[in-house]
Amino acid sequence: MLRSRASAVPLVSLFAAIVSLALLTAPALATAQSASPAQQLACQALQGLRNLTITSATLRDNDQSDSQYCYVVGVISPAIHFHAQLPLPGNWNGRFLQWGDGGKDGDLDFADHRVAEGYAVANSNMGHDSGTEPGSSFAFNNRQAEIDFGYRAVHLTVMAGKTLVGSYYQQAPEYSYFEGCSTGGREGLMEAQRYPGDFDGIVAGAPAYAYQALNAAGTWHLQRIFRDNLIGNLAVDTNGDGSYDSLNLLEVLNKQVLGSCDANDGIVDGVINDPASCEFDPEQDLADLMCPTSQGTDSCFTGPQIETISDFYTGPRDDNGVQIYPGKLRGSEMRWIGLYVPHEGNNHAPGMLTGPAGDHMNYLFYEEDPGVTIPDISDSQYQARKTGVMPEYSWMEFDVNDYTSGKGDLMMSITDATDPDLSRFLKDRGGKLIVYHGLVDTLIVAESTRDYYNDMVDHTFNGNMGLAKNSARLFMAPGMAHCAGGPGPDTWDKLAPLVDWVENGKAPDSLTATHSSNGVVDNERLLCAVPQQARYTGPAGGANDSSNWTAANFTCQ
Repeated sequence: MLRSRASAVPLVSLFAAIVSLALLTAPALATAQSASPAQQLACQALQGLRNLTITSATLRDNDQSDSQYCYVVGVISPAIHFHAQLPLPGNWNGRFLQWGDGGKDGDLDFADHRVAEGYAVANSNMGHDSGTEPGSSFAFNNRQAEIDFGYRAVHLTVMAGKTLVGSYYQQAPEYSYFEGCSTGGREGLMEAQRYPGDFDGIVAGAPAYAYQALNAAGTWHLQRIFRDNLIGNLAVDTNGDGSYDSLNLLEVLNKQVLGSCDANDGIVDGVINDPASCEFDPEQDLADLMCPTSQGTDSCFTGPQIETISDFYTGPRDDNGVQIYPGKLRGSEMRWIGLYVPHEGNNHAPGMLTGPAGDHMNYLFYEEDPGVTIPDISDSQYQARKTGVMPEYSWMEFDVNDYTSGKGDLMMSITDATDPDLSRFLKDRGGKLIVYHGLVDTLIVAESTRDYYNDMVDHTFNGNMGLAKNSARLFMAPGMAHCAGGPGPDTWDKLAPLVDWVENGKAPDSLTATHSSNGVVDNERLLCAVPQQARYTGPAGGANDSSNWTAANFTCQ
């Protein structure tokens, strides 16, 4: 057995004999099994741990395997609910995994597939219940809930999870890992910054690390598209009834963008390899598609619609011209529909409005909450009530200058994982970091992640990219949306390359990602460690033949 890199976890002597019996009766290899009576007792015994508040410890079936696992639920004061999924002793691979969360969280996420692989997994609700406090409302005048959400819940859940591992298996985990995307990606970077000793390796996907900036930007984008009674809306009302029933204009826009930049990587596959280098200019490149009059249709663009498109690509700036957050990347246009564009299909309430931005500024941006959410967040003309016991605050009132003026600084210090110095994790700890991001992600813009990675290289490794890549690598996924989905390859095992790097010293120069339609792989390509990019180097003249879209026909350059 490998020597543990983690510090020893104290055992509870009262249950040592029970756990020992469970280990003796467990099979030597991971096989399909039901728990033995001794293993049932060992699981139940975890409820008696004196240093944790455990509310239940029971056996549970895993829908990803034929084996049961010990399922433990507990509470950390004041409101952090956590759980752990512990494989039966004979199925445990000796590793601990903290599973990251998404959105505002508020519930317990399962990672049955990782448990089936042998990982002992822990996860928390980040200190609040989304069922009783949906959206950002959990943070209303509640600083402790904000701190728990920002960083405290993850770290304490790690500690609880490792304690459970030590008690159940009578040994500390040999290696500890973190895997998460979006908010989970933010959690991973926050752990590397605040608690560098918690993990040996971290996978941070599409990290919401600049948390206040991205939500301020999301609110700003909504304000731009809802301005002047939706004059620049990119959904079109074809019959004048106010329903905004057609999304064809976004398809036209996306087709024009792809026509300008899709082939830059040597292959025409509906994916832009490097959106940052795409020089599509809406004012110039859509000039031939301008409407002859101010009356728009779903096949031509009005001036206000061109302005909206330009705003989306440019991103928010304050009155002094300071960039708050990167603009949307070329090629992401079809992803604007679900998050930003009000239309008949979403009742004029796109996902960004009903999710991150709609009440974020009410409860999670300012030091003092300005007011409760207005009754109809889709009504941009609504006048928020400013008197009474519970004054209202509308997202339309948000001033992007508040970001740079310091009004959000306190909350930034709680929620943002923007510290670029990862010396304690990458150098002192010897940890490994893999970051990935989809290039058509319009919720969290991939260029923000590239900016963080470059800042990390500068501050942690004095700008030496070669040295930085010995410890941390960034992979950009062309055509991949937020954490998954999109027209490009979006599927690969996010954790396995990290484990191989940590335990075997094999740093991943590239990852092989696939895209599937109806369960059939129809696109495969390499994702290259930044600063390299994948270029088509396959059969001459066959770049646009989908049968040649395999990883072997791409080279990292």
